[in-house]
Amino acid sequence: MYAPQVDLEQDIARLKKELNAVILAHYYQDSEIQDLADFVGDSLALAQAAAKTEADVIVFCGVHFMAETAKILNPTRQVLLPDLDAGCSLADRCPPAAFKAFKSRYPDHFVVTYVNSSAAVKAMSDVIVTSSNAEKIVRRIPADRKILFAPDQHLGRHVMKQTGRDMVLWPGSCMVHEIFSEKKLLQLKVQHPEAEVVAHPECEQRVLQHADFVGSTKALLEHVLKSPKRQFIVVTEVGILHQMKKGAPDKEFIAAPPDSGCACNECPHMKLNSMEKLHRCMRDRRPELLLTPDLQAAARVPLERMLEWS
Repeated sequence: MYAPQVDLEQDIARLKKELNAVILAHYYQDSEIQDLADFVGDSLALAQAAAKTEADVIVFCGVHFMAETAKILNPTRQVLLPDLDAGCSLADRCPPAAFKAFKSRYPDHFVVTYVNSSAAVKAMSDVIVTSSNAEKIVRRIPADRKILFAPDQHLGRHVMKQTGRDMVLWPGSCMVHEIFSEKKLLQLKVQHPEAEVVAHPECEQRVLQHADFVGSTKALLEHVLKSPKRQFIVVTEVGILHQMKKGAPDKEFIAAPPDSGCACNECPHMKLNSMEKLHRCMRDRRPELLLTPDLQAAARVPLERMLEWS
């Protein structure tokens, strides 16, 4: 517990200077963390920021696979994660051993792996993608190459629809994006007939079919800021609404509800990070994200290919 007189934001700024640290935060973090981060973005933007940083310490306010990506791209720098238990349901649903067995059934396939995966799964891949660049990267793969796409089946189907490429899909999904209620979304559309529906491609097709715009978290943000519409139903993790409201305070953003009793859809893993944990990890320089050199080297190849192709 922290005493009321402790100014966490001020002390985090002090520690950042002492450590020569950079704080990276995903759009799905709590708003107070987003506001003090040096860089806020989606998975692709955060990977690019991690690759370019000259800081000695990278403090990653996101989930485990994101911190792994930062470490892979910066093997000599210290990478801190406020809560090591901040995992990812999608990554967890693609265990390395199971993926290795699945991949062995398609030895002639080019392996395209979504960044929401463990370092061990990345190491078995030919190229990594994010929801921002998946379509672009798949289009770069020669037409005569067969493709295996993992681990998000919904993103994979969306990319197949956009590119016309047939792909073998690992049957994974994100717990946050797969439980949006089609029924409740349709009810919202009736209640707000002028609202534009924007959705993340990790959502199921039954939800995406009702969207006016489908895109990555960053693409959703950019779209609502430039759209002439004044009202939006947002079908992704609710954390992005903070940046939407900051960028367009005169517009209304309505969080699409999941198929449960709560009013909005939050990622419980993302929300494990807090200001107190962020301060503590910088003060104590732990928990630290560590990977073996061999794993880092193997996973770096497809990640660097992604950055090159992006």
